[in-house]
Amino acid sequence: MTHSSHSTPDSTPSLISATKLRNLIIAVAVVVLTTVLVLGARLQTQVPTLQSLAASAVPLEIALTNGKPTFLEFYADWCTSCQAMVADMARLRQHYSDRLNFVMLNVDNDKWLPELLAYRVDGIPHFVYLDQKGTALGEAIGEQPADILSANLEALANQMPLPFTHALEGDQSQLDRPFSLSTTPQDPRSHGGI
Repeated sequence: MTHSSHSTPDSTPSLISATKLRNLIIAVAVVVLTTVLVLGARLQTQVPTLQSLAASAVPLEIALTNGKPTFLEFYADWCTSCQAMVADMARLRQHYSDRLNFVMLNVDNDKWLPELLAYRVDGIPHFVYLDQKGTALGEAIGEQPADILSANLEALANQMPLPFTHALEGDQSQLDRPFSLSTTPQDPRSHGGI
């Protein structure tokens, strides 16, 4: 028994230090994981969405009267091309918003039917470049490369001719409903005729 009493006092300090080491490792792991989760949550909230861009867009009524050129985007929440362009659009808006209005009109909102008809929107995203007076200078339909949009926005902001309009028609989402100002239902036998 003397032999076992000798091993007990020697193993107790090593057992205590092993427990302390294990607790220290767990504490460090908890701190690291908490830090990663907090930073991840912060980064996640900074990623723009189509809805956040639309919510912070300049209202059309203001854009048409404030004397600044306007970049008008027709979009829909379900449009995959519109969603794919969100990061580029956020960067462009950040860079040009002091000189240009960024307006977003949701094609699913019937309020914008007159604008949909006026600009002949039949696919989205559909971009319209307007001068300070609200006159359309050019348009582009479909997913556009950021450098093309940037070149057009730079020209628009500096009142220069737009270098790229109608030149590129990228991927787009087709609208699945025809637009009509008629409020009376059409006879289905008319096949769309009046």
